[in-house]
Amino acid sequence: MVSEQHAKIAAGHLARNAYLYVRQSSMRQVFENTESTERQHALQQRALELGWPLEQIVVIDSDLGHSGAERDRAGFQQLVAEVSLGNAGIVMGLEVSRLARNSTDWHRLLEICALSGTLILDEDGVYDPSHFNDRLLLGLKGTMSEAEFHILRARLQGGALNKARRGELRLPLPVGLVYDRDDCPVLDPDQQVQQALRLLFNTFVRTGSACATVKTFHSAVVGKLRRAYGLRSRYERLRNAGMLTAEEIAQQLDIAVASVKVWRRAGRLKAHATNGKGDYLYEPLGENPPVKYAWQKTQKQALSIAT
Repeated sequence: MVSEQHAKIAAGHLARNAYLYVRQSSMRQVFENTESTERQHALQQRALELGWPLEQIVVIDSDLGHSGAERDRAGFQQLVAEVSLGNAGIVMGLEVSRLARNSTDWHRLLEICALSGTLILDEDGVYDPSHFNDRLLLGLKGTMSEAEFHILRARLQGGALNKARRGELRLPLPVGLVYDRDDCPVLDPDQQVQQALRLLFNTFVRTGSACATVKTFHSAVVGKLRRAYGLRSRYERLRNAGMLTAEEIAQQLDIAVASVKVWRRAGRLKAHATNGKGDYLYEPLGENPPVKYAWQKTQKQALSIAT
């Protein structure tokens, strides 16, 4: 079985990167179920044993705390993009459920892997989606993963409905409310909490706007805490970590600032939001920064080779 798995790995696969996708369904699992995360990271050793050097193993863990049934997972979208561009020689995941919990995402990944010649590895072995038998087995695993998710959710919902019918279902209350001895929602007995709630609602009545209420609290409370404890803003923390502005990146790459923003949206530059207004700071350029007119150079090279 081991020799058969190695036979599927060609030099073309080893020339490309190995992508390890790590995911946990909730932040609670991330902090409490650490063994699963360690098992997923341990797949890096499998990639080393199969012939990939450590510098070619890319770990994608930005979906930690996100359910596999979610459609807009940044890490999964990054993985699909890398496979589509032909950068991936193999995609690794502890099991199918780590990659996707719905058949749409799973079969889309299988199809793209088959077209780009990318292998898939899980805890059981190595698969080539371009081979019918491997694709059939992977398809069955994806269907079973989706069915497992449906069954688990149905059990949880059924238990909650039974408690609700008996009048014993206790849902989390909004901040400022607690359950008393008779399981009835009441105001928190803490006087500071009650004062904060009254201030919140009085501010909303006075301003007539949720946005204005948030701004008032931000300037009055957050600003006061920041000044009292010397807390730095997210912009200041990112700058101290070495992040660059769009103007600095544009100067280094000899492009317009508008192009920097376009390249960020296209995934060619890595950036971090500094606020909720669409402002970003950019990671320093690595050894292989994006190049202006790269697609034109690629096209000329292809034409020269063809002629």
